Formats: sequence, structure tokens, C-alpha cells
Amino acid sequence: MSARYEEFQARLGANAAAIEATLSTMLSPQIRHDEIARPESLLAAMRHGALNGGKRLRPFLVIETAALFAGADRKAALRIGAALECVHCYSLVHDDLPAMDDDTVRRGQPTVHVAFDEATAILAGDSLLTLAFDIVAAPETPLADGIKTQIVLALARAAGVGGMAGGQALDLAAETKAPDEAGIVTLQAMKTGALLRFACEAGAILAGAEAGDRATLRRYGERIGLAYQIADDLLDLTADAEVMGKATGKDARRGKATLVSRRGQDWARTRLDELAAEAEALLSPFGARAGILVEAAHFIANRRN
Repeated sequence: MSARYEEFQARLGANAAAIEATLSTMLSPQIRHDEIARPESLLAAMRHGALNGGKRLRPFLVIETAALFAGADRKAALRIGAALECVHCYSLVHDDLPAMDDDTVRRGQPTVHVAFDEATAILAGDSLLTLAFDIVAAPETPLADGIKTQIVLALARAAGVGGMAGGQALDLAAETKAPDEAGIVTLQAMKTGALLRFACEAGAILAGAEAGDRATLRRYGERIGLAYQIADDLLDLTADAEVMGKATGKDARRGKATLVSRRGQDWARTRLDELAAEAEALLSPFGARAGILVEAAHFIANRRN
């Protein structure tokens, strides 16, 4: 194990702990300005859906891409990362619902609709989504209003009909009518890739980076987003459910086409190596400062859960 990989693992863990603490504070019973009340059962469901461990990879990418630039505010990066994690967790709560992917276990725990009920799970997801934009806009986030506006717009586009939510709609439709390979790529770029791309671009936005650097990190995010999905599809075929903390083999049971099912496992492993190399090459202008993000790309391509 290389020293740089050990540093990556340490930073991933430290940032995850910081995000967990930040989210726990934001999901406390304390009523905020202009709120009327925080219903106990709804808050408990939100905490169940958001404070259940996980690598916190998306906020990690926000924090580490921002750190490439001198003067980037770590508190701002932490808060934008927490906002993104709220969007991600909302999507998991809703994806697990019986009307969607119908899962009963998430990260080794009962899903929110199982632990509570379907209506509460829907409201918990709604509340996590709206909390994300609350966090970005709040005065506690130390960014200029113009930067906040750029982040709100980018996050909304990544999460909405042209991004993650639209990708989920295409994914559901794929259960009855298999898309061609181009359709699979589009679906996955929306459902999984859009938030990962945003995570990398958001670091550049909040740091006030030049347009060229922002575009480079956006492309890096696209590469690792595709790698994440291919690795996920490969794990769905090969990994143990206990290791994954969720059900596996779902795509095969539903007859859902993926790039891995079409091209095969050997192709998938080769493509993952290629995507990690492409991501690493994109980071070369940043030199040694990007070492942790290089490790992140290889970690994503070779992940085991």
C-alpha cells in the first residue's frame, strides 16, 4: 500500500467524519430562523436516511477539488459538500421505495420506509432535498451571493429532470424496454454521473477558479462518474450482499441492461482501468496537488463495496 493511498484513505475518513458531524448538527431538533417546528418523527427519519455511515465520497470530492486552489474556504466546501450529501441521501431514500427500486436494506440497515413508513420516507426525502438548498443559501455558508447562485443552479441541474431524477425515470423505463448502448450511457450519466460531476465542478466554483480549471474538473468528474457506475454494475453481479450492505443481483433479476451485461466483466475491468488513467491525465496540470484526487479515481475504479 503506497503512502499516497494511505493519505487518501485518511483524508477520506477525516472528511467523512466532518460531514457526518455537520449533517448531525443540521439535523438537530433546534428550530432555525423562520422555521415553525421540526416534527420529531420526520426528523428521526431524515437522520436515519442521512446519518447511516457511508464513504461520503461526493462531499469528499467537493472538499478536495476546492483544496486545489489557494484561498478556497474549507468551511464553505464542507457546507456545500453537506448540501450535496443531502441531495444524494434524499435520492437513496426515494430510490428504495416500493414504487421505485423496492429495497429493504441500505448500508446494512432497514431502509427508511421499512424503519418508519412510506409516507414518512417520502417526506424525509423531500425535506433532505430542500435542506440542501437551505444550506447553500444560508448566511453561515461563507460565499458571495453570486457564487451561491452558481452553485444552486449547478446543483439543481445535476439533481433534476435533466440529471439524476431524469436518469432514475429512464432507469425505471429500462425495466420494460431495454435501451441501446447509447441510451444506457445517457441514463447512467444522468442517474449516477451528474452528482459526481457536480461534486468536482463545485469545488472549482466555490474557489472562484478560472473557466478552464472548472471545465477540466468537470471532465474529471464525468470520467469518475462513468467509472463509478461500471464498478457498481460489476459489483451487482459479483459482490456479496453483506459486503455491499444492500441487495445484489437486482439488475439481472429484472432483466435490466447495463454496459457490463452487454460487454462482459473483462471489458468492464479494462474500461475501468482506462477511465482511471483518463481521469489521472486530466489532473496533470495541477501536479502534485492533485495526488489525492488521482488516488480517488483509482479507488472508484477498483472499489469493492
